[in-house]
Parts: sequence; structure tokens; C-alpha cells
Amino acid sequence: MNTHLARAPETQASLTKDNVVDALYSKVSWRIIPLLIVCYMVAYLDRINIGYAQLQMKQVLTFSDAVYGLGAGIFFIGYFLFEVPSNLLLERIGARKTLLRIMFCWGIVAAAMMFVQTPTQFYVLRFLLGVFEAGFFPGIILYLTYWYPSKRRGQVIAVFMAATTVAGVIAGPLCGGIMKYLDGAHGWAGWQWLFLVQGLPASLLGIVAYFYLQDKPEDARWLTVSEKTALRANLENDHGLVSGASHASLVQMFRDRKVYVLALVYFLLLGATYTMIFWVPTLIKSWGVADLMQIGLYSALPSLIGVFGMVLIGRNSDKHGERRWHFAGSVAIAAIGLGITTLTHGNLGASLAALSLAVIGIAAATPLFFTITTEYLSKVGAAAGIALISSLGNLGAAASPAVTGAITARTGSPVYSMYLVIALYLLSGIILLLAVRSAKTPKNVQG
Repeated sequence: MNTHLARAPETQASLTKDNVVDALYSKVSWRIIPLLIVCYMVAYLDRINIGYAQLQMKQVLTFSDAVYGLGAGIFFIGYFLFEVPSNLLLERIGARKTLLRIMFCWGIVAAAMMFVQTPTQFYVLRFLLGVFEAGFFPGIILYLTYWYPSKRRGQVIAVFMAATTVAGVIAGPLCGGIMKYLDGAHGWAGWQWLFLVQGLPASLLGIVAYFYLQDKPEDARWLTVSEKTALRANLENDHGLVSGASHASLVQMFRDRKVYVLALVYFLLLGATYTMIFWVPTLIKSWGVADLMQIGLYSALPSLIGVFGMVLIGRNSDKHGERRWHFAGSVAIAAIGLGITTLTHGNLGASLAALSLAVIGIAAATPLFFTITTEYLSKVGAAAGIALISSLGNLGAAASPAVTGAITARTGSPVYSMYLVIALYLLSGIILLLAVRSAKTPKNVQG
């Protein structure tokens, strides 16, 4: 009894300290995360709105599924070529200048998509969109490592990446509504308005990010000296939940075979995910839904459910200090949901329910993957490593739409493409489990 009484003040002090640290990270999150989420939502819309625009573009411009699939995928070629240089530049000049350059340029190109008339113009602008957007996503992931230790990174990355799922919720109704109700306004087609309305905000947000964000905690005037010291201490004493590398130089990082294995995992994961992103509108249309607005509304439901699923899974991963099996479980959920979708093809209600289950796993897998990646890479190799893994992985997204487009064109149904997607998800989980190991001894580090 006396022993417990003696420890009570110490326990209370510990709880108080934990509350103070939690409050500090809450302050940081409320300052930087909302703007990053909005930026990523706009980036995501500019990247995937082609999936909705093509429903009208192919009628006017007579683009085939093969042209559309190649144009959708060529974006990632430009992304691949410029991603590593962009992230290395971010580390040198800071996030604010990098985001300004990236977002302003890609907004102009995204809006210029409204003037496409030929397949060549389509390919060129999609390629340039990838060039200018290159470095945005890996840059943000790197930026988050400047603020959050590994222990808190799983949930934070999941919340940030919820932007794509939230954008998926509004993308359908927004894209469908713009194309339906603005079609013919001032002589422009609905798909032209879609690119204009969703492109220009990126340029404006780039300017906002430059003036609003700070490159690192040390630059933040809204933090006190003691708060900056606490953040720096947590980062300097950071220990990941997976067995990490000890790269002493960039050369050593580039020679690390496991970096390329992680890139392969992301290649498979992103290839499967972007196949789903680009073809969901067509898939829903194949279930007997013809109205563009209805297609948009139906596509929003799985994304809405996925938002909650990905945040809860990311939070659970942080809580239990486990990454690998959470990732494997997520891709398994995705595969099971898609498998059920193929069995219920033609039944709208059952297909939507199965797709919703799949999107929970799809949405949760990517933030878990990049949490694992940031914990594996050393501080020396983080900037180049994150970008290298992301850029190589993006080749999967470049290849898969063209492949699945060819399968769909040959078979006349998108169902057969789902078998390939299911295999990609399952293979990504198996390879990651084999390649990555948990940290040998759990370390309970404050922060």
C-alpha cells in the first residue's frame, strides 16, 4: 500500500508529461496537416479526374480504351524521371519553395488539359503533369519526418493520406456534377470545365503553402523555444518499429537491395491501386448505371467508408507498435473485397458492399507502407530513398492501366482485370512480410 502511495506522484508526473507531449503534437498537426490534406486532395483530383473525363472525352474525341489507358499511365513516366531530383532539392531548399514550384506548375498544366484534341496532345500533357507533380507526395512524406517521430508517424501519414480517400468521396459527385451541369456552358464541354475547375486551385494553393508553412520546427514562430526543444529531442531519440538500415551515405543507400525490394512492393501495390482508381467509374457503369451523376455518387460510398478504415488501422498500428502484419492484413482485405466483387458482378448493392470492403484495405495499405519505409531508411538516405522507392513504384501505376485497359478491350468486361489486381495486392503483402523484419527489441521512447 505504501509502495503504491510512494509511486503515485511519479505516475501522475508521467501522465502529465504525456499529456503535454500529446498537446504539443496536436498543436503541430492542427497547424500543418489541414493545408497538406487540402493540397493532396487537389493533387489527387487532378491526377484521377481523367477517369471521369474519359466518359465524355471518348465520345467527342473518339479515344479508344488503349489510348486512354496509355495516357493515364504515361503520367507516371514523368513522375518517375523527376521524383528523386525533386526530393533532393527539397532537402536542400526546403518544403515551402518546393511546394510552390510543384503546385503552381502542375495547376497550369492540369487546366491546360481542357484544350486536348488529339492523342499526342493528351500524352504530352499527361507526361508534363507527371513531370511537374513529381516530388509532391514523397516530399510531403519526407516533410512529415521533420516533425514526427516513428511512434506517431503511422496515424499522421494515414490522416494525411486520407486526403485521397476524402477526395474519392467528393470526386464522383463533383466530377459527375461538373460534366453534367456545365456541359455546353460558354461553348465548352463538361470535361473541359472539369479540367479547368479542378486544375487552377493547385496553383493558388502553392502560393498559400509558401507563405503559411515552415520548413522545419526550428523555423516555426508559432512554437515556443521549449516546444521546439521537445520536438527536436523526440526526433533525435527516435527508434522505428521495423528493423532499419544504417546507411552511412547516399551511395550505400542506392546499393541496398532491400530498398529495391520495397520499391517492388510499392510497384505492385500502386499498380493495383491505380488500376482501381482509373477504372472504378467504368466498373460501376458496367453494373448497369448510366447516369454520370449516379456513377459519381455510387463511387463516393466506398471511399467514404475507406476514410474511417484507414485512420483506424493506422491508429491501431501505432498503438500496438506493429507495421508488417497490419500492411499484409490490409492488402488481404483489398483482395477479398475485390474477389467478392467479381462474384457479385451485375448485382449493384452487393458489388458496392464488396467494393467498400476492398477500399478499406486499399486505403490503409499505402500509409502503412510509407510508415514502414520511413522507419527502415536512415536519416542520411531518407530524402533520396523515399523518392527512389516512390518513383520506381510509380512505374507500376504507369504500366497497369495500359495492361488492364488492353484486357478490358479484349474481353469486353473489366471483371477479368480484377483477377490481376487481386494477385498484385496479395503478392505485395507476401514480399513485404518476407523482406522486412520487426525491430529486435521494442523501444519505448517518449514522443
